[in-house]
Amino acid sequence: MKKEKAVVVFSGGQDSTTCLFWAIQQFAEVEAVTFNYNQRHKLEIDCAAEIAKELGIKHTVLDMSLLNQLAPNALTRTDMEITHEEGELPSTFVDGRNLLFLSFAAVLAKQVGARHIVTGVCETDFSGYPDCRDVFVKSLNVTLNLSMDYPFVIHTPLMWIDKAETWKLSDELGAFEFVREKTLTCYNGIIGDGCGECPACQLRKAGLDTYLQEREGASN
Repeated sequence: MKKEKAVVVFSGGQDSTTCLFWAIQQFAEVEAVTFNYNQRHKLEIDCAAEIAKELGIKHTVLDMSLLNQLAPNALTRTDMEITHEEGELPSTFVDGRNLLFLSFAAVLAKQVGARHIVTGVCETDFSGYPDCRDVFVKSLNVTLNLSMDYPFVIHTPLMWIDKAETWKLSDELGAFEFVREKTLTCYNGIIGDGCGECPACQLRKAGLDTYLQEREGASN
């Protein structure tokens, strides 16, 4: 893969930034694509652009605002509370989001001569999102290859690891402090360690605390 090109689906968050660093190590050329779907915090797009600029990565932002018209949710509507009731999908779930994002990323990848697509979806911490499952990604990979007659490979470096292991991977990639300080995971739009209260921040912090304890224990 060292001589090939990849497109990373990139939000500027912990997971996709870790995947971006992973892709930079794996491929000769890397581009990033971010989707504007009228998410609650436009800062997410600015954060992604700033990270891509700092890393010298070509960055494309695609307009996906129609997604908000089709599937209003707590990530795009300030009047909807972020909730997760037992037995139900979280209010942050956007129907069809990863299906559309990966499909459009594939179209872009073919146009720029890349056959590798990298995404940070994860089944271990998938929070009930059906489009983060490995079976979905594998199925879509086959569908995209057939639909465009092109040999795409969708890579999911985080699929089977939890948040603590994601922090470990960023550390192994030499990107731990970068990811901790410059990424935006928080549903309330606070870069870095975030608000500490929303579900995304709680998951991120729990993983970070676990990894730091493991790292400290390994060094003793």
